[in-house]
Amino acid sequence: MHHNTKVIPAGAYVGYPTIMTPQQLEAMREYAQRDPKAFWLEQADRIHWHRKPTQAFTGSFEGDVSIRWFEDGQLNASVSCIDRHLTDRADQVALISHREGRQDVEKITYATLHDRVCQLANALKHLGVEKGQRVAICLPMVPEAAIAMLACARIGAVHVVLFGGFSAEGIAERLVDSGAVLVITANAASRGAKMVPFKETMDKALEKSKGSHKVHSMLVVHTSSETVSMQSGRDHDFHTYVKEFGTEFTPVIMDAEDPFFMLYTSGSTGKPKAIVHTCGGYLVWASYTMGMVYTHKPGDVLWCTADVAWITGHTSVLYGPLANGGTTMISDSLPNYPVPGRWWDLIDQCKVTMFFTAPTAVRALMAEGDDVVKRRDLSTLRLLGVAGEPTSPDGWEWYHDVVGKGRCPVADTWWQTETAGIMLGPIPGVQTLKPGSASTPLPGLSMSLIDQNGAVIEGEGEGGLFINASWPGQARTIWGDHERFRQTYFTMSPGRYFSGDAAQRDADGYYWLMGRMDDVINIAGHRLGTAEVEDALAEDHRIAESAAVGVAHGLKGQGLAVFVIVRKDAADEVTEKEVSQLIVSKIGRYAAPEAVYFVPDLPRTRSGKIVRRLLRKIAEGQTENLGDLSSLNDMSVVDMLYERVMGQKAFEQK
Repeated sequence: MHHNTKVIPAGAYVGYPTIMTPQQLEAMREYAQRDPKAFWLEQADRIHWHRKPTQAFTGSFEGDVSIRWFEDGQLNASVSCIDRHLTDRADQVALISHREGRQDVEKITYATLHDRVCQLANALKHLGVEKGQRVAICLPMVPEAAIAMLACARIGAVHVVLFGGFSAEGIAERLVDSGAVLVITANAASRGAKMVPFKETMDKALEKSKGSHKVHSMLVVHTSSETVSMQSGRDHDFHTYVKEFGTEFTPVIMDAEDPFFMLYTSGSTGKPKAIVHTCGGYLVWASYTMGMVYTHKPGDVLWCTADVAWITGHTSVLYGPLANGGTTMISDSLPNYPVPGRWWDLIDQCKVTMFFTAPTAVRALMAEGDDVVKRRDLSTLRLLGVAGEPTSPDGWEWYHDVVGKGRCPVADTWWQTETAGIMLGPIPGVQTLKPGSASTPLPGLSMSLIDQNGAVIEGEGEGGLFINASWPGQARTIWGDHERFRQTYFTMSPGRYFSGDAAQRDADGYYWLMGRMDDVINIAGHRLGTAEVEDALAEDHRIAESAAVGVAHGLKGQGLAVFVIVRKDAADEVTEKEVSQLIVSKIGRYAAPEAVYFVPDLPRTRSGKIVRRLLRKIAEGQTENLGDLSSLNDMSVVDMLYERVMGQKAFEQK
């Protein structure tokens, strides 16, 4: 395994406010294993129940696959996130909202949040939204996004948050699939120097799906001065409409297994799939995982930069922090607009103590250089977090040493839309950290690595990452397609959940994610993780980012193709030969790439993940069956990449 051997002992963070001792953590793991039912019913006490559950897990990964948690419990999620805090923290800030281009930040207390959520709940009810119906929310990172989600929870409607950058086609497909009856969107909003036309795109989506969608009403939040056309009878100005309603709304009591929300995630096949989470298990999981890794102490401000349209936005921005009575921050800022270091300024201005972002963002911030960071104070920070894709050890160390000045543990976590919250991750200050590793499973979780023949790997090794038993935050189904759910996750190793990711486990039981199984390249029998190649290239500081993919190869089965983004100040100096030599020197001759493409950008999803399956098809020159591209951040990148790849191939054939 190509891991740097540097480890940082738990005790390195002097004065870090830990939640337990290493011995207590071991005891907790042991208890969860010995008596899972008692353990999970105890964890369920983290949230507020209308009727406490007496059952933990019921169901099976076998047969038709049925997953149920806390089934006899009843609750309303908004009560755990708002009402129960009103007795002792009504005046504590629940939500800090920063809008780019505005000096002041908006601070919303739990008391104010309660009033605004109840007003919207009353408005939605007045517009005819019933328990169990779907409400589509498509908003920038503004307070109304959080308020809309909580108002849906309060009336028992199922929220479906859609990313503002989706195309009209992508939105139309999701509105039809989900059967949403009401839409909450914005007029338009700026993203850096670009204007995102929310309302216009939504109108086009509804036009495209005319006759097959069920949307009867739209609430439009005016987040900017743009004027938009409003359809009489259907469209309402959010603020004018909602402020007429009262600030009390009795929460609708839900069964633990009632659907809470759905979230679309793109599969490797065409149609986007909506993952369904339920009220009880999800909220317990959000509270438990965030409480273990991002412990809120009085005065803490958590800023997770994820968009609410992503699972991280649901769990780490909204439900986890609020269920735990914390202060959470949202911002619509980009890391380097209008100036490099914009995010560092916000950390200082808003006194952020826990900062959580994606590896892609860490790389972008690293590319700006250390001076940008050193010009800021950042002394309020006590914890740094990262999730979304494997982090390279050198990115991790830069984040730890330069941003955190060596005094903030880095919580590098692995989880998925389907898991609802953190699965692998360290308990900060309690566990040893290894740069680039997602550490170990949280207490109560059991994982296996399984090889291509279906055999369980004991001890050190690498294979597919499987989860052996259910956990409260587990997805229950794919909306309208339970068979696809069963096939996708439960057929690879019967009785286990398949994550789709490959991982290595070291002698200490620490896990190192290698990317998607379909991103693991097999070159003449050598298995090579895309993250391994990208880590090797990250050591050349002239390279800002890279993406490695496997391409069909007549001789070796698969060959390696690499897409490289060079830092602006080194644009003409890095050669294909150097890239190739670096990979060979770090990994071995077998890893010499078949092709190296220098590109200005890569195809990414809204949440910043590089879409490698698309890169693979581009590198192979395939133009058909590109799969579902609706989650792409910028479609123009695709054509640019095809031109580069085809141009280079033609040049080489001359």
